[in-house]
Amino acid sequence: MQGHQLLALFLSVALLAGCHTQPPKTAAPEPVVATEPVVEGTVVGDEKTAMEAAVDAAGAAQGTEPSALPRTGVPLAPNAPDSYVVKKGDTLWAIAKVFLRDPWYWPEIWQVNPQIHNPHLIYPGDTLRLVFIDGQPQILLQRGDAARVQPRVRSEPIEAAITTIPYETVQAFMSKPSVLDKDQIKNAPYVLATRDLHVVMSDGDTLYARGFGGPVELGSHYNVVRVGEALRDPDDNHVLGYNGIFTGAAHVTRDGDTVSLIMTESAQETRAGDKLFVGGVDVPLDFIPSAPKIRTNGRIIAVSDGVSVIGQYEVVVVNRGARDGLAPGNVLGVFDTGPIVHDTEKRGFFNMNTLGTKKVQLPSERTGTFMVFKTFDNISYGLIMEATNLIQVGDKIENP
Repeated sequence: MQGHQLLALFLSVALLAGCHTQPPKTAAPEPVVATEPVVEGTVVGDEKTAMEAAVDAAGAAQGTEPSALPRTGVPLAPNAPDSYVVKKGDTLWAIAKVFLRDPWYWPEIWQVNPQIHNPHLIYPGDTLRLVFIDGQPQILLQRGDAARVQPRVRSEPIEAAITTIPYETVQAFMSKPSVLDKDQIKNAPYVLATRDLHVVMSDGDTLYARGFGGPVELGSHYNVVRVGEALRDPDDNHVLGYNGIFTGAAHVTRDGDTVSLIMTESAQETRAGDKLFVGGVDVPLDFIPSAPKIRTNGRIIAVSDGVSVIGQYEVVVVNRGARDGLAPGNVLGVFDTGPIVHDTEKRGFFNMNTLGTKKVQLPSERTGTFMVFKTFDNISYGLIMEATNLIQVGDKIENP
C-alpha cells in the first residue's frame, strides 16, 4: 500500500511539473529576403556604346524586314534586343536606335515608373527592357543600383545623366548668341581695342569696350561674338538674321565710359568691332526625339564651321523656326535637291550631244537625319544625326 502511495505521489509531482514546463521552442521562420529584379533576355552591346551596338545590329540585319507594332505601326529595329545596359558616352538618340528603326518614335513606347524621381534622367548602369504589354512593346527603365543580369552581375557608378545628343558638340551654341537680328547688332556694346593694342586678342588679354548705354556691374560676364554672314531664306531671299560667331568670353574689371574686361575664354581670335552679349543663358538638353507636330518643309541655309560638305554631328541652320512649329527635339529627314539631267533618248545611243535636249529634274533622295536643338522665331539650329550621303547647304528638310 505504501508503495502504491509513493508511486501515486511521484506521478502527481511529475504531472504538476509538466504543467509549468515551457513548450519547446520552434525554429523562427527565416526572414524573406526580397530578391532584386531580374532582367531577362539578352543584353546587347556589352562594353560597346549604344551607337556602336546599333550600327552592328543594323549591319547584321541587312536584308531583313523590321518588326512593327500591331496597331501603331511604329517599326522596331531589326534584331532589337530584350534589354540594354546604358554606358558612359551614350545618348538618348543612340539608345533609341538600338530599339527602334526610327528613333523619333521613342516617346510612343517609352514608359517609366512613376515612383522614380525625375524618370526622364537615364544614367550609365541603368537597364532598359523591351517588354510587350497587351501585344504592344514598351521600354521600361530599371535603375542601375537594382538591375541584375543573370548569370553575371554588372555594376557601374552613377554618373551624369545621358543627354539626347552629344553635348560637347553643341555646347558652344547652347549658351551663346548664334543668330543675331539688326536691332541686337545695333544696340550691342563692341570691342574697342586691347591694352597692348594687339590686333588679335586671346585668353588673358584685357579688352576695352564701349557702347553699354549705362553702368556695368563689376564681374559681369559677356560673350564676345563676331557678326557673320547674312542668313537668307532661299525661298524669297529675305534676310532672316545674321550668323553670330562666338570668339570668346570675358568679365568686367572696371566700369566707365570705356569698360575694361579680361578675356577668360578664347574660342578663336577676337578683333576690334566684335560685339558683346550678356552670357550665362543655358538651354536644357533633356528633350526627347519627336516628329514635328505640323508638316514642315524647309532648307539648310548655313553650316556652323563653313564647310561645303556636311557630315554627322555638324551643326546646321535651317530656315524654319518656332513660328513654323519647330521645337527642340524635333527630328526631320534631309533630302538632296535632285540633280538636273538631260534626256538624250531621242538623240540615239551613240549621239550624246545634249544640245536641244529636254532637262529633267531627278527626284529627291533622303541623305540624312536632322534634329533641332535650338529654335528662334524664324530659324533653328540643329545637328545632323546621321548622314548616309552627301549633304550640302540648300538641301531640303522635311518630316520623316
